[in-house]
Amino acid sequence: MQRLPLRGTQIAMDLVRAAAIGSVPLTAAFGVLSLAQLAAVALLVGLASVVFDVGNSTFLPTVVPREQLTARNSLTSGTHAVNQLAGPSVGGALVQLLGAATALVTDAVSYLLSAALLRTLPRAAATRPAPGAASSVAAQIGEGWRYVTRHPVVGPCVAMATSVNFVCGALMTRTPVFLVRTLGAPPGVVGVLMATEGVGSLLGAALTPRLSSRFGSARALLAAPVVGAALALLMPLATSGAGLLLFALGNAGFAAGVVVLSIVTRTHRQSTVPAELLPRVMATVRFVSWGAIPIGALAAGTAASLWGARTALWAACALAAVAPVVLLCSRVRGLRRLNELDAPGAV
Repeated sequence: MQRLPLRGTQIAMDLVRAAAIGSVPLTAAFGVLSLAQLAAVALLVGLASVVFDVGNSTFLPTVVPREQLTARNSLTSGTHAVNQLAGPSVGGALVQLLGAATALVTDAVSYLLSAALLRTLPRAAATRPAPGAASSVAAQIGEGWRYVTRHPVVGPCVAMATSVNFVCGALMTRTPVFLVRTLGAPPGVVGVLMATEGVGSLLGAALTPRLSSRFGSARALLAAPVVGAALALLMPLATSGAGLLLFALGNAGFAAGVVVLSIVTRTHRQSTVPAELLPRVMATVRFVSWGAIPIGALAAGTAASLWGARTALWAACALAAVAPVVLLCSRVRGLRRLNELDAPGAV
């Protein structure tokens, strides 16, 4: 990412995803679609999505004034929340109407539209490597890793995000099983309850600019995981019938907390990390924090097989308390705004 044009890279990743997904209905129409192709498409789309997301986070501060980053990141997260709410329903309707393979045409077209819209944005100014900067890929990765681990704010925030994503991975795999097998909720109700995550995400995205402005970004970051962890404990308390409302409230509350901390920490990185280091820092954060998701899913599955679905859910929700503890044990605890520690010698 460091040596590639940001806007051009994002457009290229959109075109790669459009071509990969578009190949599925094409080969299906000729009757030659195979499992190997589906696996290759999933791998290619996943790789392109990672590159696109890192580029997207890096590109935003080049076209948006620093004082507007929180609002723009909130808008991005809010858009994602709306997609969480509407996407499954629209996708299901398209599959029922057109068939699974043909419905993917709309997905491919969406990436083409994204590429076309990206072409209307201004080009990001080229960033030149600092004197003495690493030239090899391994050395650049090392620079990004050292910046993240040594920074008094970025480091604890990444540790917090990693713990939160571990819990997200656990909940991703256990909550549907808990709702269906333990509570006996019908499929339609399960869909509605899972959609409350999107509602919470949308609420968190809408509140983040106000919370950061009124209380300060550091205090908003400290409060969000505390509130989210407390509300998450409502989920394993849920019972059938009216008790399902406890799950809905807990799911929405935890999601809102996750979105607040995501927006605040992403904005801090975009506004304070040197431009020549930002792609590497973003990639490092993504690799470390998102890598905890499958580990959390695996741990939750193991716990459920040993202790049962409700106990495993209790354990996952209890672990949500790790995130605020990480921050309270760091220098972030005494700050009002995260950028108070961003001095030249902080790294």
